[in-house]
Amino acid sequence: MVRLILALLATLTLAACGAEPKWATDEEVARARYVHDGPASITLYTVLATRDGSGAHSGLLINGSERIMFDPAGTWYHPFLPERNDVHFGMTPKMVNFYIDYHARETFDVVEQTIIVSPGVAELVAQRAKAYGAVPKAQCTRSISAILREVPGFESLPSTWYPAKFMEAFGKLPGVATRTITDTDADNNHGVLMVQVGDPALQ
Repeated sequence: MVRLILALLATLTLAACGAEPKWATDEEVARARYVHDGPASITLYTVLATRDGSGAHSGLLINGSERIMFDPAGTWYHPFLPERNDVHFGMTPKMVNFYIDYHARETFDVVEQTIIVSPGVAELVAQRAKAYGAVPKAQCTRSISAILREVPGFESLPSTWYPAKFMEAFGKLPGVATRTITDTDADNNHGVLMVQVGDPALQ
């Protein structure tokens, strides 16, 4: 009974903070698992307002023994991708494109910054992302900075709530490759893109 009460209190606390806990089954996660053939890497996505360059959101793509997306406090999802809290499994190239297309539109650009890391570092970042838990609203960058700052090679990154500030610091890391994605889609044209189950477009 005590454990039940504590669990209920924890759930209510998360709800009050705006976090949205989710937990896909082991079978769903295993079925969606995607291994990318590229090198181990960490990619920071930053959504910037085209109006003034202010940061609106941060997400982290991790390519290790599998490729996953840590999208803390984000609104993006795909019905075919299992999610555990804010970690999305099965990030095929098509799904990465869906993620970018969802955020890039006439009022927002997306900055993609990728750094090659060792497989061990990629796994450590993935483990920390999976263990972080559901992230309350407005704490996307804060959670990513907390995950990365204790990982070898990322110690120089600041602890911050601000996506643009974190993006600037990430861009100063040695070997970062950066590109900016723009899109002229209207704001009302960024819903989840649907494809049929089994469609090769998922790969």
